[in-house]
Amino acid sequence: MALMTDLRSLLVRTAEGVATYRESVSDAAVFPDVDFDAVRAALGGRLPDHPSPAHEVVDQLVAAVEPAMVATTGPRYFGFVIGGALDAATAADMLAVGWDQPAYNHLSSPASAVVEEVAGSWLVDVLGLPAGVSYGFVTGAQGANTVCLAAARHKVLADAGWDVERDGLGGGPAVRVVASEERHATIDRSLRLLGLGTAALEPVAADGNGAIDVAELEAALKSKPAGPTIVCLQAGNVNTGACDDLAAAVAVAHGYGAWAHVDGAFGLWAAASPRTRALVAGIETADSWGTDGHKWLNVPYDSGYAFCAHPDAHAAAMAYTAAYLVGASPAALRPPGDYVLESSRRARGFATWAALRELGRDGVAELVERCCALARRFAGQLGAVDGIAVVNDVVLNQVLVRFGDDDATTDRVIEAVQHSGECWMGSTTWHGHRLMRISVSSWRTTEADVDRSVRAIVAAAGASS
Repeated sequence: MALMTDLRSLLVRTAEGVATYRESVSDAAVFPDVDFDAVRAALGGRLPDHPSPAHEVVDQLVAAVEPAMVATTGPRYFGFVIGGALDAATAADMLAVGWDQPAYNHLSSPASAVVEEVAGSWLVDVLGLPAGVSYGFVTGAQGANTVCLAAARHKVLADAGWDVERDGLGGGPAVRVVASEERHATIDRSLRLLGLGTAALEPVAADGNGAIDVAELEAALKSKPAGPTIVCLQAGNVNTGACDDLAAAVAVAHGYGAWAHVDGAFGLWAAASPRTRALVAGIETADSWGTDGHKWLNVPYDSGYAFCAHPDAHAAAMAYTAAYLVGASPAALRPPGDYVLESSRRARGFATWAALRELGRDGVAELVERCCALARRFAGQLGAVDGIAVVNDVVLNQVLVRFGDDDATTDRVIEAVQHSGECWMGSTTWHGHRLMRISVSSWRTTEADVDRSVRAIVAAAGASS
């Protein structure tokens, strides 16, 4: 049965609904008081036998789920390093859905291929990476780390005379993976997915703020005979924001013939600002890098980027072909699908292009600088209150806060703040203590939002004392 829809009025009505939501999100409760049974009832029941008009479907979806929305696009969401999507990037993502371009290669979408080419070159420039690096538009930091570590696996084994793409891992040389004890969990997961396994990991001690101890890194590399080795470094510790000394650590890794990968899910963006660039000095010397767009670039979910200084290894690990997928291709046109895990992939490049075009180089730098300044504002105000302690060195946009003398008090304060609706901060365990984790990442956050959030936190702390 053909479903007839007035598509224009449906899309206009939907866009107006999105705009209304975004206009009101600043004043909404940041985290909802969710009645899950009510949401299920509004969405569920028996699947209807007959078609429904499209406008009724959309209206039902909005009515059912908007009461359960988290205001991640608002100015007082400080959890999980989620930036509020920029206006141009949001509109571009809506276009991407409307255009519905499969972004595998130039045959599936010439437009997507060229947009990724331009946006990718802009990203390389803004992040201070070497000219000529390859890049892939992935879902996020997990995808980026997996792609980069697959390229690393290819290269270190190829250098040892082993073709992992043809022969697999069985019977091949063992691959060492040396990483900080404070690495992000996506590194471990990538190793599982790539068949290297977490047993390949050799953890290295970190300093008091969570950056890798370079002397310990060298000692670890020196402790075993030379062989295929990958070193995983970090720009932006997930808890503290600390950045490894990349210049020194990469030099050590290369001195032992290792591949140096940088997990920079949000911290890689420090390179975009003259004020924070020193935190990632030496970034250009690494072999691969991963970062998110939906964090500090404020691109809608899901968006991430994998970069590699060895394009041949990158493509060797990722590319594949089939007779029905190939055709006459302009020699100079980059095939997007050769650098990512997915063939069926949406055109993420549109939103990234729009975000970078809206902000420009200065705007990206200002966004990073402002979020860092607001994080320091949080730390300064909270640290001045009796019974509240900021426990990390605030170098980027991350603040760790402890309340009272026991973990239970901290957990009570976090829960009260989250349920207040005024703001939302996550929790973490670091160095054996429960802590509030504040991540400032949104272009919409102002000093007034920080001050309002501080008042809510101090009030919750007072009620819990």
